[in-house]
Amino acid sequence: MALYSNQQREEEEEEYLDLLTNEGLKTGTSKPRPVVHTDGDYHRAVHVWIFAESTQELLLQRRADCKDSWPGLWDISSAGHVSAGDTSLQTVRRELHEELGVNLPKDAFELLFVFLSECTINDGNYINKEFTDEYLVTTLEPIPLEAFTLQETEVSAVKYISWKDYKTLLEKEDQDYVPYDTSGQYGQLFNILEKRYKENKEARSLTLQKQLSRYAPIHIDAELSGLSEADREALVLLVKAAKVIDEIFYLQVWYSNPALRDWLKENSDTSDLDKLKWQYYSINKSPWSSLDENKAFLTTADSAVQLCVESTRPVSGWKGLEYRSAFPLVKPPGANFYPPDMDKMEFELWKSSLSEEQQQAATGYFHVIRRHCESCKDSSLLIPSASTDKVLVSKSSNLHDLYMVPYSKEYRNFLTEAAELLHKAGELSDSPSLKMLLKTKANAFLSNDYYESDIAWMELDSKLDITIGPYETYEDTLFGYKATFEAFIGIRDDKATSQVKLFGDHLKVLEENLPLDNIYKSKDVVAAPIRVIRLVYNSGDVKGPQTVAFNLPNDERIVNQRGTSMVLLKNVSEAKFKIILQPIADSCIKEEQKKLVDFESFFTHTICHECCHGIGPHTIKLPSGRQSTVRLELQELHSSLEEAKADIVGLWALKFLIHQELMPKSLLKSMYVSFLAGCFRSIGFGLEEAHGKGQALQFNWLYEKGAFILHSDGTFSVDFAKVEGAVEGLSREILTIQAKGDKAAAKSLLQEYGKMTQPLRNAMEKLEKIQVPVDIAPIFSTVDRVMEKAH
Repeated sequence: MALYSNQQREEEEEEYLDLLTNEGLKTGTSKPRPVVHTDGDYHRAVHVWIFAESTQELLLQRRADCKDSWPGLWDISSAGHVSAGDTSLQTVRRELHEELGVNLPKDAFELLFVFLSECTINDGNYINKEFTDEYLVTTLEPIPLEAFTLQETEVSAVKYISWKDYKTLLEKEDQDYVPYDTSGQYGQLFNILEKRYKENKEARSLTLQKQLSRYAPIHIDAELSGLSEADREALVLLVKAAKVIDEIFYLQVWYSNPALRDWLKENSDTSDLDKLKWQYYSINKSPWSSLDENKAFLTTADSAVQLCVESTRPVSGWKGLEYRSAFPLVKPPGANFYPPDMDKMEFELWKSSLSEEQQQAATGYFHVIRRHCESCKDSSLLIPSASTDKVLVSKSSNLHDLYMVPYSKEYRNFLTEAAELLHKAGELSDSPSLKMLLKTKANAFLSNDYYESDIAWMELDSKLDITIGPYETYEDTLFGYKATFEAFIGIRDDKATSQVKLFGDHLKVLEENLPLDNIYKSKDVVAAPIRVIRLVYNSGDVKGPQTVAFNLPNDERIVNQRGTSMVLLKNVSEAKFKIILQPIADSCIKEEQKKLVDFESFFTHTICHECCHGIGPHTIKLPSGRQSTVRLELQELHSSLEEAKADIVGLWALKFLIHQELMPKSLLKSMYVSFLAGCFRSIGFGLEEAHGKGQALQFNWLYEKGAFILHSDGTFSVDFAKVEGAVEGLSREILTIQAKGDKAAAKSLLQEYGKMTQPLRNAMEKLEKIQVPVDIAPIFSTVDRVMEKAH
């Protein structure tokens, strides 16, 4: 890390740095910068490299001769300490501007990795323990050298050099260059560049084709003959509103995601490879692959090109700086709900300064968290004036840079448009309950209060069925607090809806008999209304694997007062069973049990899974006496454990209902074998995905207890003598963890069982060889025809 001259140190004596733990998390305290290096405290810094794509060159700066460390040597493009209260992104943008006169928005900066540097120099007087965020700015062409404005006290010259030549010079320990260990962590920079630009287009195309082949394109149709003419007209407007919801979701995933989407679509006809990139992006709705534990399948080299005309000093004949809009290699755990450089410690420190009502909003579904220092949005630059180059922070400084923005404000333009469409659709519809839902949902979009609209959704009794709004929290893997927008439009299947009423009617009985200590059981479970629909269209958070059902709302107030309501997508379930589950059973289930895998068992367990989201602990009392919720206590572990609970308790519930003679005994064996086959389907989603991780937990537990058996031919079967006890045991384990809000126990359980074990690996490799699709890619034929007719 660059050292300042004595004069600079004296001038900036009061610059404070945030102290970090040895894991890089903020401690909530800060010290003057010189003291940090004297005491050897962990702190944060930034490095940024400017890389010219066309020439494969890195920009280097020659350090000023007055520097205390490495004077006159060639070094990285720009660097600096992160001052207390500042952020990594803010610092890297400011340092680049101060040292080189380059002004860029935050989507130009790609966070490659975090590099921990620990060393002692200057005869032991300077102890450096720095977590350095390594950023890359990718420009199409080299920036003309005359475009730079150099900070004389820091930089004496700049030059471009081939990254390969630079790496060689570092390996030879050339005396003109600041030393870096290319065989250690820092070598990642060169490894990333080599892999990124040594692309074999044919090999990459094959990889993308293989990834795409895991999704089976299938036409999803629904019969509209039961709709009134008024509701057909309303349907057109609802589809338009759902398309607006899609726009919000793209933005929720990552702030430069919409620009990346538009670029890939625009260039999809350029080559076969570009077409494959667009096709696979369209399924994932981001550059991270849902079925590969969110590993990036694109790089910034594939991304959108942005022109920044006023980013540097103007140069005659040069139109300005063109850069690639960046996204990180690792999918941000907080999506676009939180600042990308915010950690949990910073959030908790800020939250503790809020009132109780504000804390509820901060941890609630419908507010994003932003920074005051970046309040001018992505494209704006927050560069201090020359007189305030560095942020000087006193010991008593307020470190809380965070603030909340309600969804209604953050996504105002989109939500205003969607609200207008819902109002118009409601005016057209001849269904009173649909009118009420669309009116209240439109109001909720603008008020940020979804309570009334969620009640209206539960009371919906209409042939035309719609679920629209912010619901699931899977994208927020940092805390599991924030809801993504989604939309499901369907036609109610009246016959199937009447058949599944049994489950909702017996929800209270199931709660009373749960394998859970009575002290934790709810006394106020309400029957869950169940609607079976045939899906017409979906949008928003419907990326990757497609859901076959959902159980809403997630608002604990409503769950406690009125329970939940369930929607089953029967045509989607039919498609998955035929294309995925049947081939899995043929390959992975022992011959004598194959016949037990059937659609009735598969669909019935799906119903029970969704019902069981509505029972068990939700609002809980902690040992301290404080009221809380399972979601708030388990945070990022909640989704995986809740999915596992709904699955395994769903099996327990089916057994209970069969023993009560409320369901046919023919289901008893088939439900377990169908569940076993379904395990391999869900685990194919990847263990970073909540359903996949939850399913791995269940499979490994049941396998360990002997309920699932692996045979010498690689097939599996169910031991019916052991499966009931194993299911009940795991149900009790999960329900008790939730009831106690025991995050440590949840973490331990998921770490021990929610992983890829050898039996699972064997099954997944077998399915890959015979190329059983992991999921479907729906083609909405019905809605395509409806929209064409409307135009």
